[in-house]
Amino acid sequence: MNLNFYKKKKVLITGHTGFKGTWMCHILLQAGADVTGYALEPPTIPSLFDQANTVENIRSIYGDIRDRNLLIETIQNSKPDIIFHMAAQPLVRRSYKDPALTYETNVMGTVNILEALRITPSVRSFVNVTTDKVYENREWPWGYRENDNLCGFDPYSNSKSCSELVTASYRNSFFSSPEDPSISTARSGNVIGGGDYAEDRIIPDCVRAVETGKTIVIRNPHSVRPYQHVLECLSGYLLLAEKQYADKSLDGAYNFGPDDDNCVTTGKLADFFCAVWEQGVSWKEQGDCGPHEANFLKLDCSKTKVALGWNSKWDIRTAINKTVEFAKSSTDEKRKKILEKQIREYFYNV
Repeated sequence: MNLNFYKKKKVLITGHTGFKGTWMCHILLQAGADVTGYALEPPTIPSLFDQANTVENIRSIYGDIRDRNLLIETIQNSKPDIIFHMAAQPLVRRSYKDPALTYETNVMGTVNILEALRITPSVRSFVNVTTDKVYENREWPWGYRENDNLCGFDPYSNSKSCSELVTASYRNSFFSSPEDPSISTARSGNVIGGGDYAEDRIIPDCVRAVETGKTIVIRNPHSVRPYQHVLECLSGYLLLAEKQYADKSLDGAYNFGPDDDNCVTTGKLADFFCAVWEQGVSWKEQGDCGPHEANFLKLDCSKTKVALGWNSKWDIRTAINKTVEFAKSSTDEKRKKILEKQIREYFYNV
């Protein structure tokens, strides 16, 4: 895709201090966009947001997505052309521990930003980032399509299903006229990449284990997930926001995931990681009697490919190589350079 569209565009990102949000900030900065972020302070220590010194080149507002007044004030002051809504409670296991917070953040947070959108005429394109887990998981061997039933099992997944329904209702009720902004949702697979330090995610868990000299522990090595590099789904969000900016008929729900041959088991992903990291690292299976997790999940991205012309670019082995390249860097200066280099490699082929 051509990022020239974003040059001098005003873009607001909620959740900009998180893993995906930080990568998105740096993509847009390289594209010459005017970026404003709204989020809580970075959710982990360390954080990619701090390592890449992201705050230096954007307007960063620290606030809770549940604070409707501050959110509306921020959006009206920044007058964005485009909004990417990424602020969320994003962890399945945490959602079991604190379901109320998860629903408040992921559902009412969506309501709040759509309310802000109703009174901010500058916005022409809005993308709500949800998840591949919004679907009612039937454990079938083919990918879910955008018109399949929405009913996530756990509080995180279900709250994102609700966020999808809220967005569809607002689109139909308040943003249906040709002069209204385009409103879409983006459902992406399991993302990996440099700078993810979250708990209970496979690659961060692998990195933490090898850095402390421990054997990697895999809970469910036979589960299948649509793993992809973070730049893959972000390129999709950017393309969607651009396309619907010019053509409102394109707004709706879209899947962004890898092709079938890159949907691998968690055990195979760990094998790839160990082979790239080298140094004799290995993994073992060890269940922890944790909460329910789906065994099989794929996305059908046919609609996205046809309507938007989006295609996956980096296969799973490349994604692992890029992630390990970042993880092995020894200083924040080197990490920032690798992040910026990988963005150039992906978007500009340099």
